[in-house]
Amino acid sequence: MFADRLGKSKSWVDKVERGVRSLDKLSTLQEIARVLRIDTAALVGQDAAPVQATGRGDGVERIRAALSRYEIPLGRPAGGPVVAVDRMLRDVGYAWTTFQYARYPQVIDLAPTLLVTAQRTHAEAPEAGRASLVEAYRVTAALLVKLGDAELAWLAVDRAMLAATGDRELVAAAAVQLGQVLRALGRAREARSVMLTAAYRIAPPVIEYGPPAELSLCGTLLIQASLAAAQDGNESAAGELLDEAAGMAEQAGDGYDHHRTGFGPTAVDLARAAVAVEVGDAHAAIAWHEKATTRSGWRWLPAEHRAAHLLDVARAHLHAGDVGNAARMLTEAERIAPAEVTLRPVARDILAEVARDPRAPTMIAKLAATLGVG
Repeated sequence: MFADRLGKSKSWVDKVERGVRSLDKLSTLQEIARVLRIDTAALVGQDAAPVQATGRGDGVERIRAALSRYEIPLGRPAGGPVVAVDRMLRDVGYAWTTFQYARYPQVIDLAPTLLVTAQRTHAEAPEAGRASLVEAYRVTAALLVKLGDAELAWLAVDRAMLAATGDRELVAAAAVQLGQVLRALGRAREARSVMLTAAYRIAPPVIEYGPPAELSLCGTLLIQASLAAAQDGNESAAGELLDEAAGMAEQAGDGYDHHRTGFGPTAVDLARAAVAVEVGDAHAAIAWHEKATTRSGWRWLPAEHRAAHLLDVARAHLHAGDVGNAARMLTEAERIAPAEVTLRPVARDILAEVARDPRAPTMIAKLAATLGVG
């Protein structure tokens, strides 16, 4: 269990316990302390930086450096082996799985090398290597949105859109992250317009006979458009778009993850809750949460998706003046995906707001103190 929560193998833990492997990185010690729920000082014997500093800044700078490299287009590829297409696809798949388990520190470490190797593979095999390059940019953009760096995420997703040009499914898949980035930048109207265009281009001619992958992409893009509409204050348009997505979700079903969308009836219900939070209807958001979490599809969603939703519901409870249930949602999100709370700026803001309330449970105060927020 410890190895799993740390994102390491059991053999790695065994070597550390036996002294075969040394722990010489403060960031690793901080991560171990977080998993064990102890003070880092207990491991290093001195005061240490709060968990919030755990490698995030340095990691983002490494990603920025990888996105700033132009060796391939300039015809001066850096030294290093070219990874075969099938291996590259596996590496990208592993990065996505790690992201969906919300092991963001591990994805931060993976992303710089992943971007460089995907570029080399694409240069060697432009057609066969295109999908892995697009997916490398997509997962990087998704990570950067989580970390609160929307400007850098825009660069990554712009690269994904350019690399995907000419392939309907890859363009639609990259557009999912484009919608997230535009909303994070506060460009709601542009997000809605772009999402609708992408959605209707990938939409099957006859929905009832549409391939699940296309339905999932189209439905997810409609969800992004609805969230953008809600952010722009257009509640009725948001509802209509979600109703349209719901029809596709019934066709696609729960329990699948085409193009890393997790699309299905449960995802649509979670989106209805998010829209309700955005437009200030806390009670509707809580009602949709209660409905969604009773669906069998709830347990099939990635940890990242479930924990992000719980943060939305925590906001809803705060809006309703229910600090106790807001704290409960935060605690559950931290249990499911610790990094969703420790590394996401939005989560830390919610935690700080809950912790400042005198009615907040002791466990929230302790978590806030550990993370240095409040």
